[in-house]
Amino acid sequence: MKTTIRWIDGMMMLGESPSGHSIVMDGPEEFGGKNLGIRPMELLILGVGGCTTVDIVSTLEKMREQVTDCKAEITSERAKDYPKVFTNIHIHFIIKGKQLSDKKIQKAITLSAEKYCSASIMIAKTANITHDFEIINVD
Repeated sequence: MKTTIRWIDGMMMLGESPSGHSIVMDGPEEFGGKNLGIRPMELLILGVGGCTTVDIVSTLEKMREQVTDCKAEITSERAKDYPKVFTNIHIHFIIKGKQLSDKKIQKAITLSAEKYCSASIMIAKTANITHDFEIINVD
């Protein structure tokens, strides 16, 4: 995979992905940025959330669960000293659907955390990652 980061000005950068998409990253004004884009570490945690969410939805669909919505709310903590790696991450999933199974949801989360989600498995080398979920049944 080849990705390109192009420095624009100050702390602003343009990230270009191999799939042809771009994202603006920038820092806060107090560090020389203009606050015109997402922070790189925010992007990293969003990647973890996106990776695990797509795994869970895909797995639940294969289990024939009727998922209508899935949201991951992520809280994270970073080390106080450099390198300021993530030390604790908690992902709370809110899953909506018809007659959803607690057991199947827990299995999908475990499979993502232990086998499929490359992003969270990699970040778990420095961070304690925990998960929980709530189900909202819809008719």
